[in-house]
Amino acid sequence: MASILDEYEDSQNTRQSAQQHSRLSTANIGITHSGFVNVRLEEEKPIFNKQRIDFTPPEKINHLAVCNNQLCMSLGKDTLLRIDLAKPDQPNQIELGRKDESKVHKLFLDPTGSHLLISLSTTSECLYLNRNTQKVRNLSRWRGHLIESVGWNKLLGSETNTGPILVGTSQGIIFEAEISATEGSLFNTNPDQYFRQVHSLEEDGRPAPVCCLEVERGLENKYFIIATTRKRLFQFVGKVAEGSEQQGFSSIFSQNQDLLPSFQEFPANMGYSEITFYTSKLRTSPKAFAWMMGNGVLYGQLDYVRPDSLLSDVQVWEYTQEIDLSVNKPISIVLTQFHFLLLLHDRVKAICTLNGQVVYEDVFPDKFGTLKKMIKDPVGGLVWIYTERAVFRYHVQREARDVWQMYMSMNKFDLAKEYCRDRPECMDMVLAKEAEHCFQNKRYLESAKCYALTQNYFEEIALKFIEAKQEEALKEFLLKKLSNLKQSERTQITLLVTWLAELYLNRLGQLESDGNSIIFQETRDEFRNFLSNSKHKECLYNNRSTIYDLLASHGNVDDMVYFSVVMQDYERVISHYCQHDDYSAALDVLSKHCDQKLFYKFSPVLMQHIPKKVVDAWIQMGKRLDPKKLIPALMNYSQMGSTQQISETIRYMEFCVYELTVIEEAIHNYLLSLYAKYKPDSLLWYLEQAGTHASEIHYDLKYALRLCAEHGYLQACVLVYRIMELYEEAVDLALQVDVDLAKSCADLPEDDEELRKKLWLKIARHVVQEEKDVKKAMNCLSSCNLLKIEDILPFFPDFVTIDHFKEAICSSLEEYNQHIEELKQEMEEATESAKRIREDIQEMRNKYGVVDSQEKCAACDFPLLNRPFYLFLCGHMFHYDCLFQEVTPHLTPYKQNRLEELQKKLASTTQTSKSRHRPVPKDEGDTSSLGKGNAGTSREQIKSDMDDIIASECVYCGELMIKSIDKPFIDPQKFEEEKSSWL
Repeated sequence: MASILDEYEDSQNTRQSAQQHSRLSTANIGITHSGFVNVRLEEEKPIFNKQRIDFTPPEKINHLAVCNNQLCMSLGKDTLLRIDLAKPDQPNQIELGRKDESKVHKLFLDPTGSHLLISLSTTSECLYLNRNTQKVRNLSRWRGHLIESVGWNKLLGSETNTGPILVGTSQGIIFEAEISATEGSLFNTNPDQYFRQVHSLEEDGRPAPVCCLEVERGLENKYFIIATTRKRLFQFVGKVAEGSEQQGFSSIFSQNQDLLPSFQEFPANMGYSEITFYTSKLRTSPKAFAWMMGNGVLYGQLDYVRPDSLLSDVQVWEYTQEIDLSVNKPISIVLTQFHFLLLLHDRVKAICTLNGQVVYEDVFPDKFGTLKKMIKDPVGGLVWIYTERAVFRYHVQREARDVWQMYMSMNKFDLAKEYCRDRPECMDMVLAKEAEHCFQNKRYLESAKCYALTQNYFEEIALKFIEAKQEEALKEFLLKKLSNLKQSERTQITLLVTWLAELYLNRLGQLESDGNSIIFQETRDEFRNFLSNSKHKECLYNNRSTIYDLLASHGNVDDMVYFSVVMQDYERVISHYCQHDDYSAALDVLSKHCDQKLFYKFSPVLMQHIPKKVVDAWIQMGKRLDPKKLIPALMNYSQMGSTQQISETIRYMEFCVYELTVIEEAIHNYLLSLYAKYKPDSLLWYLEQAGTHASEIHYDLKYALRLCAEHGYLQACVLVYRIMELYEEAVDLALQVDVDLAKSCADLPEDDEELRKKLWLKIARHVVQEEKDVKKAMNCLSSCNLLKIEDILPFFPDFVTIDHFKEAICSSLEEYNQHIEELKQEMEEATESAKRIREDIQEMRNKYGVVDSQEKCAACDFPLLNRPFYLFLCGHMFHYDCLFQEVTPHLTPYKQNRLEELQKKLASTTQTSKSRHRPVPKDEGDTSSLGKGNAGTSREQIKSDMDDIIASECVYCGELMIKSIDKPFIDPQKFEEEKSSWL
């Protein structure tokens, strides 16, 4: 047998495609393009693509069922063919083994494709076949009932068990049953677990066949059961307790027992009806339904939230004139997402559920025979049609591709846009149509938003709104268009931003003149948001002069200030506030943005009007401001300003000096001048705490002296003289103020006794000659130990008697006597000390030490007597050259240089002494003999000096060894060399 899935395109479809391609080719001639490329110019595959299965049945096909890729086919009288569409080359043929005249009435296949029910018409029996077995089993409990429909249990159904299901018969009875493929007990081998009646349906008072059954589960364990007869559609709604789903659906029918079942009825009767459902995804509940009955097709949506009815948005599509129920009845119906397919005896019609239009019609040739049935596989989505001698199937491809046009024609633009998201050319058409629709209905703002998203000409749309005098809509259009522009499109952005600014300003002007404050404020807020929008901040900044001109031309000062702040053009803002005498606002802007340059520029103006606030702002800025750059503003108004300006100036200068510890001379000089002019009480205190040495002073001493002298502050001048160390001038000036002040100045030159004495003599002369107070003069003697009575006696006049000086003269004589006695005692002590020294020297001359011939040098460990050597009192003995090498590294640089000089001198004297041993001319003999004694003396002195440096102490026991305790044994510079020598 040939493979059932070896597909080939039917010759009729090939001819149709060729004809369609021919039409499209001719349509290409003379077509104009606007905006987007028209994708219709390319050939598109049809939505419903029919394919005939390459299969020739050995017998006539009676019935066919497909579900979950499992296909079951009834052939002839007693043959059943099963095919797994995943393995089409492995068909399975089963003989029913019926010897009577029974015929297959219908086939029912569950959603899993595991359970097959075979309804027999003649004997009213039902057979069962499981996918995993080859044995057909008779359902004994079902005997005597002709099965017309089955409502499968999608929740509990499995490969081995159907779970509770509903069965409809030709007599209008609905049974509940359950089938299990597993072998039963010893006494129960039947697959049907139970078979009980739960309800019955009637039409016109008589039983009516149950044409279709569907069971669906909603929210909160609510179940919906739909049952159809020839003219009626019944709904049963009820809840099943949690965990009791296995007990079946009898409780749902019992809940509706007291009430008449909800149903819809139509008058026409064509002897049968069929209902179909559309499910978008696998294992989800259906979303839509379509019921084929005598009056047409009832279709709509399924709403599981509604409490009483599952059906919503119901419509009826009436049969067209060519569908005559007496001659050409519809046979089957299948529902897809946007279409339902009607099967007639010789053709298939596809009707769009959105507009009820027939969008597709496919006529089958007579050679295949009359069409018998149409089935849809809910899992694969394929539509199957069969005749007695052929099997066809339809692929549904891109069904939603033209839906947007239908929604657009129905003015359902949101849905139209939903179905053309990935097709910009279609989206543009929908938006343009929506914009035009809104414009015609005077919904201008909505129209503007849509127009902004289209590719229509910008000028055409703008003129359209201008002619309609809809500035708000035009503004909305421009805003939307601006938001869609890229940053690289600078020219377009500049145009739109400038135009929008003009529109906003015009609108604000109109609202202000109308007095509508609420809308005016809303519009102003919107305008300011536009100005501060970060997306076009760069454009506004680059064209800020144009915006300023626009704002100025409209006289909109407030928004100009706001725009200046947004552009961070604070200088313009502050200038504006100052021109309008709003100095506090100007200072607020300054304080908020802390721009030093603006502080320096506007402080003079602000200091004139709000000095206290300005100084507070300066103090808050702290070290971020340079006080020197603020001095011009301070000096400008302190000379002619009010008392408050002057006091605030002094306050800021004090802050700079005492808090910021500014050391610039100009600041201190200016504070000095302010103190001298306006606050003399603080002048002396400032000078005292500023320091007493010139190195500590940050003001100009000469300037301070001149300033104090000009204003007659003598005490301050004295203080400055003292700092300048001009003590004579200080004392002279202090004597004009207070003698005690002069005395304090006279004691200052501690290292110069002569000057101190001179200063005290000035004070004494002033006391004697000017004040003529002898007692004070005597006090001067007691205050200064440098003055004697004889120093001040010349200052007294001749008529002064000696009685005034008796005590002073006596005390002076006593001091002299005491001093003489001290000198005598010191002389005696000095004589005694000299005598002892002479004795020690004599004793040292006679001291000696004994050196053994075997003694060795403490440094080189060679015999000591081979070379000149030194012997120390501690017992250490060194060669001269060894001691020289040991001591030299520890000497200070000065002593090392001195030692080097002595060595050179010693070498030169040695050279001179050698030259004397050579014969000399007779007349030169006397001269050389004259210098012989001096050369020997010089050599001995040089050696003595060298000994004082080298041999003053033992190198191992003396101070040199103690000082070298923190030095390394190996010189760091020679460490690597020494280290490598050990390796």
